[in-house]
Amino acid sequence: MAKYVYEGPVTSMTGDSIKEWFDDFRAGKLSAHLKSEPIPENEGPLTILVGKNFESIVKDETKDVLVKFYAPWCGHCKKLAPIWDELAELVKDMPDLVIAKFDATANEVKGLSIKGYPMLKFYPKDNKTGVDFEGGRELDDFVQYLKENSSAYISTGAEHSEEL
Repeated sequence: MAKYVYEGPVTSMTGDSIKEWFDDFRAGKLSAHLKSEPIPENEGPLTILVGKNFESIVKDETKDVLVKFYAPWCGHCKKLAPIWDELAELVKDMPDLVIAKFDATANEVKGLSIKGYPMLKFYPKDNKTGVDFEGGRELDDFVQYLKENSSAYISTGAEHSEEL
């Protein structure tokens, strides 16, 4: 459901300016408006995604990215939060593996459809369309999944196996 914003001040709207806006809309000259929080300064192992930085981080073909799409009010999301933080801490020294979270109530990305909360999606280096994560929700389940599916984890996991 795309939304388009009239960029001019509402107080100066005229019939001509509205007609011009509709003409631009019909001609495909307008960009859809997507919600986004400001880009945060990531301090720590867990990457915070927002609408404005999603593409640059998730679609980076040099990184495997595991994302939790959540709603702050969701009970299942709250239960998963400390496990997600711990997973990020465990793999923080793997430079090509990103553990991230995305508040889907405050941010939007074109083409992304959230089916429920939390929605977990893995974006490996070689498939930036993403793969739904269907496994268990415990720390060991995530680590095992990364051991089997993340080339970034596989290439550096042996060095960090004593920590994991």
